[in-house]
Amino acid sequence: MTRFTNSLTLPGAFFLLGAALVGMPIQPALAVPTGEHEFLSPTTQQEASPSPAAAPAPAHSLKLATWNMEWLMAEDGPLAANAPPDRPHRTAADFEKLAAYARHLDADIVGLQEADTTATAERLFPARTYQIFMTNDALLQHPALAVRKPLPAHRNPDLVELDVAPTTATHQLRRGLDVTVETDTIPLRILVLHLKTGCWDNPVSEKHHNCPTLLQQFGVLQNWISARAAAHEAFVIMGDFNRRMTVYDPFFLILRQAAPLSLTTAGWASPCENGSYFIDHILLGGAAQNWLQPHSLRVMTYRQESQPVTLSDHCAVSVQLTPKALAPSASSATTAFQPGTQP
Repeated sequence: MTRFTNSLTLPGAFFLLGAALVGMPIQPALAVPTGEHEFLSPTTQQEASPSPAAAPAPAHSLKLATWNMEWLMAEDGPLAANAPPDRPHRTAADFEKLAAYARHLDADIVGLQEADTTATAERLFPARTYQIFMTNDALLQHPALAVRKPLPAHRNPDLVELDVAPTTATHQLRRGLDVTVETDTIPLRILVLHLKTGCWDNPVSEKHHNCPTLLQQFGVLQNWISARAAAHEAFVIMGDFNRRMTVYDPFFLILRQAAPLSLTTAGWASPCENGSYFIDHILLGGAAQNWLQPHSLRVMTYRQESQPVTLSDHCAVSVQLTPKALAPSASSATTAFQPGTQP
């Protein structure tokens, strides 16, 4: 993962990405010097025009975010000595800036990637405000989840099957973090992941660039989705997929064979990636597909400051959900995805 050192002035900028139509060409997300929340007009590829003032979200809405922290590691922690020397080395001031951005993000549920320990994650998401969950694998970096208190939450067994590397491999792969959060209506099952890098937009048949490994991991995800659909659960999969997914991507269609899914980043470019497709995604399944608030997709970018600080090479991606109670017939009605139909 390429690293950059950014400068900023708080508060950071949020970019509002409207709900794209299926098949719409990707729209570049361009920085606008004035206005913190900007709407990306689907009719222009050069400018982002301000949106009207949004109505306040319902009190029971949830803001979900995913944020790859790029080697979020304590320099005096137990794992630092074994980490790569070219990773980011953060000072106390760097952690303070990241914590300020975490406060500005103000999300109820945040999926994290590349955190070393719970204690380090709590430097950004303090224990007085958030409950931190983290996978139990013996690696230097982990998927994690910060859940705002007092939302009740409990962890399920890690999705260990995502580590498809042979036991003899030099480096094992990251597990998935599986947590259930109790909403005002029905439970929300959340899977936080960080998949194998390299197969950004290559075809399924590609035998190089770690594509066979990523394909195996997508098979594991397909099974997990099938289990959620069979249990009639509302669910979210979010994290760093290391894949520029669209609704037509064959890797995404593998997941759609298990159950209908909403790819919240579909049709939009990330301002954090200089206008390329997202690799950090939030997928909604089951009843959660109907919870997405329109035009709520946002990307938190970093602003300039006179003194450089080490942040992350990823920006937080977020959406707003409004949990709704299941209709009496919803638990018995399922829709099978037919290959060849439009997702």
